[in-house]
Amino acid sequence: MTADSRPGLRRGVRLVHDRVRAKHALLFPEGVLLLNDTAADVVRRCDTRRTVADIVDDLAAAYQGVTVESVLGLLHDLASRRVLGDCAADAVDSGPDDQDPRSGLPLGLLAELTYRCPLQCTYCSNPLNLADYRDELTTEAWLRVIEQARAIGVLQLHLSGGEPALRRDLVTLVAAARRLGLYTNLVTSGFSLPRTRLAELAAAGLDHVQLSVQDSAAMSADAIAGRRAHARKMAVAQDITETGLPMTVNAVLHRGNIGSLTDIVELAVRLGAERVELANTQFYGWALRNRAALMPSQAQVQRADEDAALARERYGDQLEIVYVTADYFEPRPKPCNYGWGNRQLTVAPNGDVLPCLAAGQLPGLDVPSVHDASLDAIWFDSTAFNRFRGTEWMPDPCRSCALKEVDFGGCRCQAYQLVGDAAVTDPACALSDHHDLIRTEFAPQPAVPRRM
Repeated sequence: MTADSRPGLRRGVRLVHDRVRAKHALLFPEGVLLLNDTAADVVRRCDTRRTVADIVDDLAAAYQGVTVESVLGLLHDLASRRVLGDCAADAVDSGPDDQDPRSGLPLGLLAELTYRCPLQCTYCSNPLNLADYRDELTTEAWLRVIEQARAIGVLQLHLSGGEPALRRDLVTLVAAARRLGLYTNLVTSGFSLPRTRLAELAAAGLDHVQLSVQDSAAMSADAIAGRRAHARKMAVAQDITETGLPMTVNAVLHRGNIGSLTDIVELAVRLGAERVELANTQFYGWALRNRAALMPSQAQVQRADEDAALARERYGDQLEIVYVTADYFEPRPKPCNYGWGNRQLTVAPNGDVLPCLAAGQLPGLDVPSVHDASLDAIWFDSTAFNRFRGTEWMPDPCRSCALKEVDFGGCRCQAYQLVGDAAVTDPACALSDHHDLIRTEFAPQPAVPRRM
């Protein structure tokens, strides 16, 4: 990029003025970037008509010492985040006015609309006790949840499940979220998403679709899904691109498909995706139940790491490649949700509100519900959301660790699953007293398909 470049935003990226925070923000697939006033003034001028030099001239009236180099520095940073493109930035107001903006507001809401799903993937992170979630929130209840979420600062709404397309009110919920200024991301298997409904969702304001695939080849993918679904997914992927919606292809990696990493990336390229997510299995719910069958070998993980690096070299200019490493094989734990009660909350199909999708398993958490309290009260005041918020709860070695603000002590659910105590250091950390509980070798065991 040079002084003569005419920058804009990438398709699927939106610039909003968040009235709840009194800040501008860039919203994009799987991400939110809060902007300071200077950055916002630059981005608002990225209309594909003005050159970088024009933007500098415009800013000179408001800022002393602004230079082409300083503006190019910001734009290069934005380009590295893959938010720049050839669409004009058009800032819109989002959310209700807040006369006294608070700190510590959430950015994202994972709305698990239903745990019903036509597939039977053995790596599913849904709870084992699926029958407990048959009493789903009504349309009216979900509309209240979405409105309350925007009022406390949520900017990105992930519509997930199970299979969210099984909800007949999905278009209604997307339209309501768009009116409130939320960025909507549909996380779907595609199996239950006809072209006509996809068009209705696009017309209602859906921003992005994350389409799951089980493998690159139909035979293997169908075996993992528990039914013939791959061909249907390929047709839905074509529908998504023809509808004009940005698309992420998502694949959960495990022993049965991790060797296909490169082929999955190539499939995403052929399907016209902007992003591909390659996430090693996180062992919660059904995935934990099937851990022995899903756990890859050390050699498979090492090869996948190498394949991911090569894929970025080969295809990185065509699509964003997100590779989530296997934390059982890493010396440091993952920064689970970037801290408990820090950025995101989850609402389960029955109205339970959780700091993460797996936290319902923790004993004594006193899980709050939207039936009993507002999201405002739950986020700021509930015992559940304050239980592991911040760093004061941490024992050593976390408490004295220089990285405690980076990995936040790891995953509370993983600590409970392996140690029986959610308040200890994640055993995935090499410094944990319980690191020996991280097992990566198991006797062969058949996987149990996910069933409602």
